[in-house]
Amino acid sequence: MNNLLGMRSGVEMQTFWKVCLLLLFACALGCSPASAERRVALVIGNGAYSHKARLTNPENDAADVAAALKRTNFEVILANNLGQLEMQDAAIRFSRAARNADVALFCYSGHAMQFNGVNYLMPIDAKLDDEADLKRFTRVDDIMNDLQQAKNLRILVLDSCRDNPFPEALKRSLGPTRGASVRQGLSKMDAPLGTIVSFSTQAGQTADDGTGRNSPYTAAFVRRIEEPKEIGEVFRDISADVYETSGRSQLPELSLSIIGKFYLNGPVSITVTPPAQSAPANLCSAAETHWKAADVIGTVTAYEDHVARFPTCAFSNLARARIDGLKQKAALAPPLPSDPKTGTGKFDGEWDVKILCPQTGNVGAYSKFMIAAVKDSTFHAEELTRGTPGWLAIDGKIGTDGKATLVAKGLTASPAATLGHAKAGSPYGYTVTAQFDGSSGAGKRNENRLCNLSFARR
Repeated sequence: MNNLLGMRSGVEMQTFWKVCLLLLFACALGCSPASAERRVALVIGNGAYSHKARLTNPENDAADVAAALKRTNFEVILANNLGQLEMQDAAIRFSRAARNADVALFCYSGHAMQFNGVNYLMPIDAKLDDEADLKRFTRVDDIMNDLQQAKNLRILVLDSCRDNPFPEALKRSLGPTRGASVRQGLSKMDAPLGTIVSFSTQAGQTADDGTGRNSPYTAAFVRRIEEPKEIGEVFRDISADVYETSGRSQLPELSLSIIGKFYLNGPVSITVTPPAQSAPANLCSAAETHWKAADVIGTVTAYEDHVARFPTCAFSNLARARIDGLKQKAALAPPLPSDPKTGTGKFDGEWDVKILCPQTGNVGAYSKFMIAAVKDSTFHAEELTRGTPGWLAIDGKIGTDGKATLVAKGLTASPAATLGHAKAGSPYGYTVTAQFDGSSGAGKRNENRLCNLSFARR
């Protein structure tokens, strides 16, 4: 009887240890920190266009990006040469996947365009005879909305600023007046909080499709994305690589809005630096309001002012990252050449500036007239005295092709004509996408409300 009990006990002990080993093995496979993180990506390469010349690289670009992301623990939806309905189906599938994701990434290689400041992705069966055909395209704003469902990090990558033949027909259908709304390249997009937006070249510019297997941007992306670096540094390195390999002719557009540090080469890591215990509560309580104003203005000076005022509060690290990014972009940007005939910028002189903002909801209409001075292609207009309600300054560089991104910052005047009816003297800012020719120009406010600007050389 004792022998039988001993045999039974031995069998039970063997079974017990086998179960323990199986549990340990299962935990080793599925209980790592990364198993709690879900990363999803939609990667599209559109090159086989039915009505225009084929792009050679998008299919290769998409395949190589998808392979790199899979090695970085992404669940990848890879789709090439999609028509209108297939683009919609892929977007719906991605939207559903992003709902339960910690990290969501969208990468597109192919033709895209902007119209009235809205960016569109073009299916391979695209035809663009008039404005109505834009309803067949995929709005980048819709993709951005899908990305925002992810909990921790969202990434939008558009390698899509090729020299696009489609908009010419649209320009002709709109006529000379409204045709100005169709511009080359893409319209600038600012990254919402927790998001990275990376274009293969600057807003309003075109990018090289490349002569090798990949475009210059995708080649840099695939080379860098698996590096064990913080994600903001990875994307800054991608931009620097493209700039150098293109002979300093193509500079990617990059917008980051991340608090803390994220890594893709392992478990998603979020390190938010809390305010120091010694920081007075009343100081940090004002940090968010000041940060929003500084981020709208978007200049190095504005971010430095935020760091100086709130050095240990929640947005200070993000402000420092913004400063580093802007300084790097300024260092990489090539100097603008002078007009060879005059030795100065060809747009130098005085310009009349008119700003017209129609009524938006319960926000009243607004108009302003200013005089701008342009010297060595540097634009500056200023109205009233700095620190006075109603003060406004607009600054920026005009490229040799007449394109410019201007930065406006000021203090509100009448609450009735101000978003949120902010009290007089509240800081605000926005950017303007503008185009100048020999004696005139036009621009559009990019953020918050519709405003049109017109420029006339004096």
